[in-house]
Amino acid sequence: MAAKSKIKKGDKVIVLTGRDKGKQGEVLKMLPAERRAVVQGVNQVKRHTRPSANSGGGIVVKEASIHISNLAVVDPKTGEATRIGYRTLEDGRKVRFAKASGEVIDV
Repeated sequence: MAAKSKIKKGDKVIVLTGRDKGKQGEVLKMLPAERRAVVQGVNQVKRHTRPSANSGGGIVVKEASIHISNLAVVDPKTGEATRIGYRTLEDGRKVRFAKASGEVIDV
């Protein structure tokens, strides 16, 4: 069983370390078994593809996965990296919030 992550698909994240440090992007896909995520515009690799019946082939640039320990959620209020906490609202919903500003992330 994969460990639970506080980062979800659709979150805006910032890269903390590596060659793409400081870049921001939206999480396109989560790979919980490997504890990795695919982030739009981050960790781009070139894939040399052979021509096939439905594609012409050539060099395709696409995003590779990045480990979630190198990512942090962007605070909706300040735009900087923040940690995530959980809070229960008055109506009983459990939501994520940014620890830096207290702003609720799940709407």
